[in-house]
Amino acid sequence: MEHKPGGTILDHFGELQDPRVDRTKLHQLLDIVVIAICAIICGADDWVEVELFGNAKLPWLRTFLALPHGIPSHDTFGRVFARLNPEQFGRCFQEWVQAVYEITGGQVVPIDGKVLRGSRDGVLGKAGIDMVSAWATANHLVLGQVKVADKSNEITAIPQLLQMLELAGCIVTIDAIGCQREIAAAIVEREADYVLAVKENQGHLYEDIKGMFDAAEEVHFQNVPHNHFRTSDKGHGRLEIRQCWTICEPQALGYLRNLTGWRNLCTIVKVVDERRVNGVATFRTRYFISSLGGDARQMLKVVRRHWGIENALHWILDIAFREDDSRVRKDNGPANFAILRHIALNLLRQETSVRAGIKAKRLKAGWDEQYLLALLLGNQGN
Repeated sequence: MEHKPGGTILDHFGELQDPRVDRTKLHQLLDIVVIAICAIICGADDWVEVELFGNAKLPWLRTFLALPHGIPSHDTFGRVFARLNPEQFGRCFQEWVQAVYEITGGQVVPIDGKVLRGSRDGVLGKAGIDMVSAWATANHLVLGQVKVADKSNEITAIPQLLQMLELAGCIVTIDAIGCQREIAAAIVEREADYVLAVKENQGHLYEDIKGMFDAAEEVHFQNVPHNHFRTSDKGHGRLEIRQCWTICEPQALGYLRNLTGWRNLCTIVKVVDERRVNGVATFRTRYFISSLGGDARQMLKVVRRHWGIENALHWILDIAFREDDSRVRKDNGPANFAILRHIALNLLRQETSVRAGIKAKRLKAGWDEQYLLALLLGNQGN
């Protein structure tokens, strides 16, 4: 992936609006943000650890930060990020990704939500916050994120996130909660294609798609224009068979009810996953709608890549960054700490000189100041 000459992370977060009044500004906001990013890269998981990191690295940090009053206290870090506007912080994040990284066209971009379990406060009756993120499967980058509003759901957050992203030529995939006319239209307006999961809560749409494929299978798809693709993988004592059928013939789709308002919908999809372990077979059947053509091979690949956001983003955040164990809870603190983790993950993912996992890279960054500086400046290995 090409690394564009779009400046460093320091350049793109310098315009953040400081939430503090002037008389309380002992420390510069950019210093606070950069220390937090460096600390989280190196393994810090809360504000106390961020302060400890800063004090341990004070001489090094002073080589490129002002730090007129030394390292802020953990209370200062907590108060600043609790009050910092996460929407503005998220926009700075998105602008940094767009300016610095050349996003591969045509790739699959899954969008999915993740509840930060540790942000739940039972004493105050506060539920854990839900962050909706977009993941570039080819570039291994978080493209952006939006916090779901309190007492709302991902349906309202997804369109906000789509408006932030450059998606031309990409394929956006979303689970069944995103199977909404307004969301499909928003994806098309961003000059992208979509593959949206359809489940029983979609009413007539699910019933009609399932009914059409059931009827086609009864006659073995004779005289039903369709496309089919099958893969099989064997290993570790199990056999996995995946099959995909698509129907994109306009006359056949005319039997579906309530298609008005579905922008560019031209294909319905059925995917069956079969797993055989010790002679026991299990099956999972899923249905989708898409603005792509009826190439079943491409569709099966897109559906499989949707899970990249679970395996390469959510799982890594839980295992390497212990996100679900985080006890940052006050006001905007959980959302902003989640963005800091995404910044750290992007920087670690794009550095390729060290062939190791995320956890090992975080350890090396804590030990090696030159390596940490290379990460912060976005210097990629060959």
